[in-house]
Order: sequence, then structure tokens, then C-alpha cells
Amino acid sequence: MYEVVKSEKLTPDVIRLEISAPHIAKKAKAGQFIMVTPTEHGERIPLTMADFSPQKGTVTIAALEVGKTTKQLGRMKAGDKLFSLVGPLGLPTELHKVGNVVAIGGGIGLALMYPVVRALKEAGNHTINIIGARNEKLLMYEEEIKSVSDEFFVCTDDGSKGHHGFVSDILKKLIAENKKIDMVYAVGPIIMMKVIANITKPYNIHTVVSLNPIMVDGTGMCGSCRVIIDGKTKFGCVDGPEFDGHKVDFENLTARNKRYIPEEQAALKRFMEAK
Repeated sequence: MYEVVKSEKLTPDVIRLEISAPHIAKKAKAGQFIMVTPTEHGERIPLTMADFSPQKGTVTIAALEVGKTTKQLGRMKAGDKLFSLVGPLGLPTELHKVGNVVAIGGGIGLALMYPVVRALKEAGNHTINIIGARNEKLLMYEEEIKSVSDEFFVCTDDGSKGHHGFVSDILKKLIAENKKIDMVYAVGPIIMMKVIANITKPYNIHTVVSLNPIMVDGTGMCGSCRVIIDGKTKFGCVDGPEFDGHKVDFENLTARNKRYIPEEQAALKRFMEAK
């Protein structure tokens, strides 16, 4: 059992939990994830590590409350206990001093973006960070990401804060201004990552995306998280979650992520009715 040290709402639909897990915190690296099972008979789901502290022995997760399991997490308070955590899983972000790195995050992807851009900054890179959400109330990790930014941009779809438009608008502007960009890192909704990859491909700008395929075990045994990379089958859990954005089959990823929508909706309905 893993005790919740701190619980807080980042937005109306996003919960952040700091959890005591010393053995995971000791080995965790930027870009990795953990498999979380809230209760003994609950579902096992992958969640990004939004932060980790070997000194405190804690890992931090952020979850968008859209399904049964994330709704369960959203109701947890400090002192509650999670049945199981497995991790750290996945390959960590490859960290090198490459020069100017543009990191782009949207929605719940901002939770993963923070430890990655922090690590990129620590590796000696000039960090240009662009964050976005549908509106100001849905922005998260703004101050944290800003603190590790050499240049920082905020975008909202409705114009309630920062640039009125999409994160891709800022990227296009930087390219149009002949800004030297050595690498782009993107994490967030699939459509956002696809758009970013399509923008950078004609300019041959190395682009890394962090994918979010459906996972069951997170260790490469079930094959549920299959993704098509450069025409070849890879597993999101053990070969990723980060891949070359120019080689990802985003159409296949989108289709596979919709496979269990009816079952997910039914499970959520039963859960909400039971409460």
C-alpha cells in the first residue's frame, strides 16, 4: 500500500497526488511513468510522473478525471492509500546538450512536460517553452515550467490568457522568424503532437513526442500499447513512451486509443451510479 502524502486540485478536472514511494522515487527519471492501481480489485492505468523526490521518497502524479479509475483518484485525500504502484517504467528522456530546445505542452501533458524541460535545462540547453490549454482555468504547471524557461509562452484557445490561439501558432512564428531550433519536444493531445510534427518535418527539425497509448501491464507483455513507428510495430511502454514524431503513425494511434470507449463509458456509469 502506498500512502497519499498530499492531494490537491490543479484544475476542476485534474487531481495531483504526492505519494510515498521511496523505491520508485530513488530510480525515477524524466519522461518515465508508473502503473497505478487505486484499489485491490481496481483497474491498472499508466500515469506520468509529474515530479519525483529521492530526498522525500515521493512521486507525484497528475490525472485528468475522465474515467472510473481517474475519478477514484480524484476522490483521494492525504492519508488515503493506493493498492499498487509499479515503476519507474518506460525509457527516460534522452538528455543531451543540443542547443535551443522548443518544448510544447498541452492539457494534461503539462504534467509530464515539467520534469522533462527541467532536465533539458539542467543538461545545458536553452529552453523555449510553450504551454497551452482551452482556457486560463485549465492551465497547470505554469509557474513550474516558467521557472526553467529561458523563453516562455502561454496560449489559450479562447484568449483568456496569453496568445489567443494554439501552441502551434507560436512554433510557426518562431520558425518564420528564423529562430535557431535544434530540437522540438511535444507532449499532449494526439492531434496537437501530430500538428507539431507536421510543422517541423519540412524543416527537418528533430521532433520528439511522448505518446499515450492504452496500456494494460506496462512491461511489454500484453501488446496493448502497440504503436507504428516508421512502419514497424513498437510498444509504447518498453520502446517509448518517446518517439521520433516524424515517424509516428498518428492515425493508427488515434484509432487504437478509441477501442474501449463504450466499455469505459459503461464502467464510469456504473461507478457514478454506485456512489
